[in-house]
Amino acid sequence: MKRQSTYPLRLPNSIKAEVEKRAKADGISINQFVAIAVAEKVSALQTATYFTDRQARADFKAFDKIMKRKGGKPPVEGDEMA
Repeated sequence: MKRQSTYPLRLPNSIKAEVEKRAKADGISINQFVAIAVAEKVSALQTATYFTDRQARADFKAFDKIMKRKGGKPPVEGDEMA
């Protein structure tokens, strides 16, 4: 079994009521709901960091060269640049 830790969490009554409602609708515990919500937020932050790091390494001159090369197929209908 994985190690887990506890954390006392204080929520405003209005947020706790909404969490209870949504957890019940999903058929999960409040604890599971909060754990999933935190995991989603951490994932979003990691994704943002990943793309920021990728952007810092980007070679925009190489990108422009590739985009301007001749050949290839025309865009599929609906994918044209405006």
